[in-house]
Amino acid sequence: MLYGNVNNEFFEQQLKMVPKALEDALKFLRQEDLAHHEPGKFQIELDGVPMVLQVIDQSTAPRETLRPEIHRKNIDVQFLAAGGPEEAGFYSDDGAGEVDEDLLATPRDILFYKNDFTKPEGRIALTVGTFAVYFPWDVHIPAIQAGSEPAKIRKIVVKVPMDACL
Repeated sequence: MLYGNVNNEFFEQQLKMVPKALEDALKFLRQEDLAHHEPGKFQIELDGVPMVLQVIDQSTAPRETLRPEIHRKNIDVQFLAAGGPEEAGFYSDDGAGEVDEDLLATPRDILFYKNDFTKPEGRIALTVGTFAVYFPWDVHIPAIQAGSEPAKIRKIVVKVPMDACL
């Protein structure tokens, strides 16, 4: 997992440490005005690599109401474009999670695990401009409410094909 902010003074240095397709996705998040983009799912191409752009308007929710998820074919680049704050949970996929819903063989490329609150789960805070990059071995739980009230968020997800980074 990678975590950062597109407005951080070290952003350009971070970009030098990732594969080109992932670098292009992160640059795209910084350069585009995605806070004002229409919501929906879009096919995009960055430097010849086809990717999926999702612009999602949602509200954060209590952690216990959200399911952990993973993806196998895509690297999930999540970005908070507006609203918030938001928190995200994460832990390493050890293969022992109980599957709740398996959609890996579909275009969605997603598997949901049942919540297991005995697993050690890290937490990151997301404010506008913050991104989190989840690799296929990173279980993640996005859109967790920070504090006592839900917050409206504009979440951007860029699906970067894993094979474009190998």
